[in-house]
Amino acid sequence: MTDRAPRGEGDGDGIRTFAFPADLSVCGVGMQVGPMGAGRTWHVDAPLHRVHRIDFHVVMLFDDGPVRHMVDFAEHEATAGDLLWIRPGQVHRFSRTSEYRGTVLTMQPGFLPRATVEATGLYRYDLPPLLHPDEARLAGLRAALAQLRHEYEDTTTLPLTLHTAVLRHSLTAFLLRLSHLAASSAEAARQQADTTFTLFRDAVEKGFAANHSVSAYADALGYSRRTLVRAVRTATGETPKGFIDKRVVLEAKRLLAHTDMPVGRVGAAVGFPDAANFSKFFQLHTGQTPVTFRAELRQ
Repeated sequence: MTDRAPRGEGDGDGIRTFAFPADLSVCGVGMQVGPMGAGRTWHVDAPLHRVHRIDFHVVMLFDDGPVRHMVDFAEHEATAGDLLWIRPGQVHRFSRTSEYRGTVLTMQPGFLPRATVEATGLYRYDLPPLLHPDEARLAGLRAALAQLRHEYEDTTTLPLTLHTAVLRHSLTAFLLRLSHLAASSAEAARQQADTTFTLFRDAVEKGFAANHSVSAYADALGYSRRTLVRAVRTATGETPKGFIDKRVVLEAKRLLAHTDMPVGRVGAAVGFPDAANFSKFFQLHTGQTPVTFRAELRQ
């Protein structure tokens, strides 16, 4: 993490992309590993708090925390023993107030052979950037990273070609552990999201006629609003509010289509005591008034 000229101006969105500083690596190899420290950055024009991209991999293993770091416009909070994996092209920003302590690994795309890239899931952008290893996995990762750092800094024992080969093998060992952790974390998160969404879906099915509040469902289920949003978006691609509104609209359509209840009573049956508010809600979500919807069905 040091001074190097930026590569271009990014993707036309005003966010600059910074290249891997290969000329500053030990022996010019395509990776770096060392301690994190205050004031470090990829380039003098990219201060820590400014949003930017990098064209290489970064893995940070934290010895202290909490540290808040933005990746792809989502804020992540890491603490001691956590890892943050930022992949090429991802937008990110260092915290202005957090102190970064630990070890940072950077790796240039192309440093590892294709088979290793595929085996380690280097470009699995669907995997979470923030990882929380348990004690056993953390010990394995720390040991692998310490060995990698030792090999990186030892430039006298082996000739350059062998030194580079050993680095690739040591790096692969670390990344295999890291990728397994990332994949396991993603699967655990999916399972948790499935459980959370199922409970939310069932609660909405029971309560949508009287309760349209996302916060009320979150409180009743014992989840934070953020956890509920994440679970519903993972399962359905939409927000909890959107999911609730769709269920309300569906029930309203059923009542309008299959009963002769007045529009005001239909609205009351799905949680709108005021008929005018129900009509506005229904038209917003369907493009039709309740009266028009019913009339078209009965032509």
